[in-house]
Amino acid sequence: MTWQSYQEPLRVTLVRTGLVGLLVGLIAARVQGQRASWPQWTAFALWFSFGGHWVELFFLNWCRPRLGPARRAQITGRLLTWLVGGTLLMIGARITALSLSAQALRLPPWWLGGPVFLVLELLVHALPQLRGQPNFYNGLR
Repeated sequence: MTWQSYQEPLRVTLVRTGLVGLLVGLIAARVQGQRASWPQWTAFALWFSFGGHWVELFFLNWCRPRLGPARRAQITGRLLTWLVGGTLLMIGARITALSLSAQALRLPPWWLGGPVFLVLELLVHALPQLRGQPNFYNGLR
């Protein structure tokens, strides 16, 4: 099976992931009762929204063509990519948030990055599945 590489205009990616990062940053700061910490939380969230986009592109454009065409191999490769990518994103997000913060932020532990990112990706891919579009669940993307 030949896979087409996935591309999206950078402007579209920046707007979508930037808005998600900003919204999550504002919500996290409010939930933690530290409204002034929204820039740190936004930077933290951008690791997962913008960085997560690149983890997905890494799988789609580099890993997927190198895996066998069997559905099981594709699923396993994608889940492992999400787990490892999410862990690396969490480490980067923690370092960034802590380096920007003058106050103590209650950050999740580094090892939660992989499982949380995997669950988030499964939820994000459920939306196009509900609309009948290509996604992880139907194996078309």
